[in-house]
Amino acid sequence: MERGIFGQLVITFGTISLMAIGGANAVVPEVHRQIVEILGWMDAPTFARLFAIAQTAPGPNVMLASIVGWHVAGTSGLLVATAAMLLPSSLLALACSRGLQRFSDNRIVRIVTLALVPIALGLMLASGAVAMLAADAGLFGFAITAATAAVTYRSKVNPLVPMAVGTAAYVAGWCVGLA
Repeated sequence: MERGIFGQLVITFGTISLMAIGGANAVVPEVHRQIVEILGWMDAPTFARLFAIAQTAPGPNVMLASIVGWHVAGTSGLLVATAAMLLPSSLLALACSRGLQRFSDNRIVRIVTLALVPIALGLMLASGAVAMLAADAGLFGFAITAATAAVTYRSKVNPLVPMAVGTAAYVAGWCVGLA
């Protein structure tokens, strides 16, 4: 059974790694679909909590793979999922960077690299939407999410400030029965 879980972690995160245009946050919807809907390793609220922990902890966004691996198969699962998420994309990035250096003057290469920008941004936006819906925090939670996103987008204040205020507001709302 354990060997099957490790193999599935490698297959799941190895293939997702190759789709991570824009970074690990860009593939959160696919990670959610694989882990929650297809493999059934956890429910959506658990996924949302693990995603929140991975995002608030210091370090790279790839920590989502690590924390999912840990949740599914302990420390060994953490190591396997992390390696599966990092190695394929790192090797692909190395090969692409060498190709970009060699063909940097090519017009088609420049057009393709420009085309990847809106794709990466769209994937990251979808990731936020999936995480928000998976949290299933209701209308109050949605309002806090929207307010946090708006303040973060519109102001130059450190994003930790609206996150802390939003967390405090949700806790207060939960204490009085709004959440």
